[in-house]
Amino acid sequence: MSFRETLGPLFNKLPSVTGPEGHVHFKTKLWWTLAVLLLYFALRNVPLFGLSADSIDLFESYRAFFAGASGTLMLLGIGPIVTASIVLQLLVGANVIELDLSDPADQALFQGAQKFLVLVMIVLETLPQIWGGFLLPDAGVAAALGVSLGTITLLIFIQACIGGVLILFMDEIVSKWGIGSGVGLFIVAEVSQQIITGFINWAPDQIGLPVGIIPKWIYLIQNTHLLEFSMDGIMFLLISGGILALITTVMIFLLVVYAESSRIEIPLSHSATRGARGRFPVKLVYASVLPMIFVRALQANFQIIGMLLDSRGITFLGEFEGSTPINGLMYYISPINSPYDWIPSLVAESYAAMGVAAPATWQIGLHVLIDATFLIVGGAIFAIFWVETTGMGAKQTSQKIFNSGMQIPGFRRNIGSIEKVMGRYIPKVTVIGGAFVGLLTLIASLLGTIGEAGGMGLLLAVSILYRLYEDIASEQMMEMHPMLRQFFGGER
Repeated sequence: MSFRETLGPLFNKLPSVTGPEGHVHFKTKLWWTLAVLLLYFALRNVPLFGLSADSIDLFESYRAFFAGASGTLMLLGIGPIVTASIVLQLLVGANVIELDLSDPADQALFQGAQKFLVLVMIVLETLPQIWGGFLLPDAGVAAALGVSLGTITLLIFIQACIGGVLILFMDEIVSKWGIGSGVGLFIVAEVSQQIITGFINWAPDQIGLPVGIIPKWIYLIQNTHLLEFSMDGIMFLLISGGILALITTVMIFLLVVYAESSRIEIPLSHSATRGARGRFPVKLVYASVLPMIFVRALQANFQIIGMLLDSRGITFLGEFEGSTPINGLMYYISPINSPYDWIPSLVAESYAAMGVAAPATWQIGLHVLIDATFLIVGGAIFAIFWVETTGMGAKQTSQKIFNSGMQIPGFRRNIGSIEKVMGRYIPKVTVIGGAFVGLLTLIASLLGTIGEAGGMGLLLAVSILYRLYEDIASEQMMEMHPMLRQFFGGER
């Protein structure tokens, strides 16, 4: 039996959010998007009942783009959705599962398989955290209720799974009834909160300075003896004073906006209406920056495996201090997040605070090289998978243009001619754009950014916000000109 015949009936029985039967007005989409965003912020402030304060967050280093919050119903964040997407894209891309994603029936099957895998991943990402001793039950709560620690552990597992399912359906609501995607919305919400906190947080950091940029500068001005104009003083102001982080944040914002606006425009004309012309934009960041989440998610899953083994005393992949890898393979494949991960003096300072020996300079260099390879090469590979599985490839795009009645001037009106032109640009731009986004992520991660969002989180947030702006502009345009919905595949 084929994949469709075997699992298709099961996927059809999975609960889902009913999509709209016709066109959804812009204001309705906006209200649904805002409602889901408010619900997300509310849920990320609901703590897991019975969870001990001694628990460890496996996703601490990845919170900026996994969204969610430690110790709350949003513990898993978008991790299960991203991991399921990676697995399914690899299976489809390698033709292990043969699906024609230009066929609506296969698209529906793909979405059903993805939802099923997300539900599986919710369980698979929660159980190891409990078995590994990272999500600990509170003995005081168990004693107060007169139940065993095992009962509290079961309650924690159920709550985490419920939170994962809620994220799944909230994402589906935004995709069908709102603007953009829930995954993108949650990332922007998380990163925005981190950046705002990075500006105004008065809490002291490890060296006693306020965390936020504004209170930090006020503190430094009030304590002028800290403003030394020596090499060490300048490095202190750049790194600890937050000047480099501010410069990097502004630079990445401008570079992403520039990259998102850079495009090749392929001219189009309508076959039946003389004078009706248009352009199909092939952006430099054609696959968006979301494939970079897949790269970091792949690293995160490797790290989880290493942490679970280390918790059991198996250290051949490396040892961990909390959620930070300190040696072995896990150290080399861990992401770079700030200058404290690659400048030797700052690395030594971080490791001294943990009470462990710092890696040698050549090991730090190898760590940077491996992370750069993950980001640049992985970004290009996952960009290709993303384009093909989301219907943005040359073949699928050509079909959409043909169905809309448009054609490329100077070519015969058939799918083959359109696909030939699209094939000249889309595959190349996809690879170049994926590698370029990976390079931007590397630069932002090396230099650091405001707050705990990290370079990756900032890059994602700016790009998603830019795309959201374009989606809103597109929705408003279709409200004004309903005939445009046909080209974008919407209802009349």
